[in-house]
Amino acid sequence: MKQLMLVGATGLVGSHVLRQALADPSVVRVVAPTRKSLVPHPKLLNPLVDFERLPEQAGWWEVESVICTLGTTIGVAGSKAAFYKVDHDHPLEVANLARRHGARAFAFNSALGADAGSRVFYSRTKGETERDLQAVGFPSLTLVRPGLIGGDREQRRPAEQLAVTLSRWVQPLLRRRYRVVPAERIAHHLLKAALGAAPGVHVLPSEAIL
Repeated sequence: MKQLMLVGATGLVGSHVLRQALADPSVVRVVAPTRKSLVPHPKLLNPLVDFERLPEQAGWWEVESVICTLGTTIGVAGSKAAFYKVDHDHPLEVANLARRHGARAFAFNSALGADAGSRVFYSRTKGETERDLQAVGFPSLTLVRPGLIGGDREQRRPAEQLAVTLSRWVQPLLRRRYRVVPAERIAHHLLKAALGAAPGVHVLPSEAIL
């Protein structure tokens, strides 16, 4: 039986992870720190937090595995600095605190094209996050790199939704790695990686999670 932490439970992918984890008989408890309350569930512990000031000594950090689906866009965040804080700084702080309290597996929802040396700010941020997560020292680290993510978001992202719609029209012509990936498939692979905790660093490209 596993105790699992999920960070980013209110997002598109995170909400699918939450549903799947709560339904999984091998998961005894899901710790999901959020800014706003989630729907109660017998297996859910939902501490309300400020990600700018995470409580370092809280007992709920003591889990076996962590799934991180935190992410935003520059448009939503308002600036590159704010975007970097959500997509790099917060995941890294969660990783460090969870590892310090004994977590052994970490699964991160990254992105297609993640590359710390990229000239593209978004891809470089994702790549730097992946690089820095590897330095934390988890015995098991899985980096899932989806392309466009399919699903209905609470928070509108017009440009992303247009790209998803256009991609679906030409889906049969696209190489697998550029096809729209359903959010529930990404969630499935994140949960599988966190619970399986295979030793080493594992990268799942977009074409592997369709």
